[in-house]
Amino acid sequence: MRLACATSIKIAAITLSIFVSSALLAGKADYQNSIDSHQKQFEKVALDLWNFAEMGYQETQSAKLLQDELASEGFKVTSGIADIPTAFKAEYGAGGPVIGILGEFDALPGLAQSTSPFKDVIENATGAGQACGHHLFGAGSAWAAVAIKEWLEESNIPGRVVFYGTPAEEGGSGKVYIARSGAFDNVDIMLHWHPGSSNNASPRSTNSNMSGKFTFKGISAHAASAPHKGRSALDGVEAMNMMVNMMREHVPQDSRLHYVITKGGLAPNVVPDLAQVYYYVRHPRREVVKELFARVVDTANGAALGTGTQMSYEVMHGNYSLLPNETLQRVMQAKLEELGGVSYSVAEQKYAETIYKTLVQPSAKIGDQERISPYQRTHGYGSTDVGDVSWLIPTGGIGVATWVPGTAAHSWQAVSTGGTSIGLKGTKLAAKALAATALEIYENPRIVDQAKKELQNNVGPDFKYQALLGDRKPPLNYRNN
Repeated sequence: MRLACATSIKIAAITLSIFVSSALLAGKADYQNSIDSHQKQFEKVALDLWNFAEMGYQETQSAKLLQDELASEGFKVTSGIADIPTAFKAEYGAGGPVIGILGEFDALPGLAQSTSPFKDVIENATGAGQACGHHLFGAGSAWAAVAIKEWLEESNIPGRVVFYGTPAEEGGSGKVYIARSGAFDNVDIMLHWHPGSSNNASPRSTNSNMSGKFTFKGISAHAASAPHKGRSALDGVEAMNMMVNMMREHVPQDSRLHYVITKGGLAPNVVPDLAQVYYYVRHPRREVVKELFARVVDTANGAALGTGTQMSYEVMHGNYSLLPNETLQRVMQAKLEELGGVSYSVAEQKYAETIYKTLVQPSAKIGDQERISPYQRTHGYGSTDVGDVSWLIPTGGIGVATWVPGTAAHSWQAVSTGGTSIGLKGTKLAAKALAATALEIYENPRIVDQAKKELQNNVGPDFKYQALLGDRKPPLNYRNN
């Protein structure tokens, strides 16, 4: 009799275990149903953002569209966070864990492009284009947030999801101002993704960076009849650039220094009394970036002294390096592997083959979008304002194939593909992967503890956050200057 009772208890326990597992699997299936049910909605959002193509801190239509969509889905929306009109947060739920999801939506100047597989610049008011896929980033993250919200409603598991609309990633450091304001406080885990030409969740670090605009003022004069009366501001810019270019031989090998002359005079026969150059300085370590930037400032001071001009400069933005969290990256890798990659239709394959012929030294081949890249530590030489977030909150991110494999970011090919069904397919995969990762964390809160412990070990006990851009206000007009 006792044996029978024991057997009955074991059977009941097994049955309960199966029931619980089935319930969890059903919950996970529901999130995919939610993704499917909102597909047309967020594909339209993505294409609307692609068409808006608004640059940093000018994303009025884009921010409003995302806020309206999330508000209509039951999120509480707070606009204008961190004194940035186009920054916002949209939250739903109660209790913990609190999972934040980042969304970007700014475009890049000078890259207007149709969806043609050939270069076809479209003239418009700004000439901007979504060359880094931020329209997909914003739409896909919002799509995931809605799926997570609906899963929380159905599962009755405590938790809160917060979507952050973060403007001006491209040179504006929007997230740095949001981080500095404390708007990310009380978030346990931050998730993000980025459009690209491959699918991966490898722990990836990036360069830290600072940028600045250096303005020289001189004295105008007739360049032919009275050049001795003039002092050329353009000479100041060119002397500075020459010294920085000589400096390249004497900096750490993994440094990056690049610039554009944004103002150089209007007529050859007038000595320019105003000129300006815009610099980026990068290195994996922010301490080195600060040292290199100070040396660049020294060259500007020397150039002004030597050319008899006056120089002033403004720090435009500064980002920490991205600090990967392997606890989260392994979860995201597993979810990507469960979901698989992106497959093309016959028409998409033909489009991809056409655009692939326009790529210069592509690092991947068509078909790679169908697989998930192996898990390995990597370093990228670009920079992102997600870096600052990752030093404050355990942060996990993935890259998803929204472009033809081998496509470079900040290219016309990225703009083109990002406006097609290829870009939308990758966005759906990203939304699924973000949602699946969030669900895993809600069901296994110990992941939060492990991720926080890893972050503390990485930053060290003496770390104190100080933004590289100091206490300056957000440069809301930086794309106008």
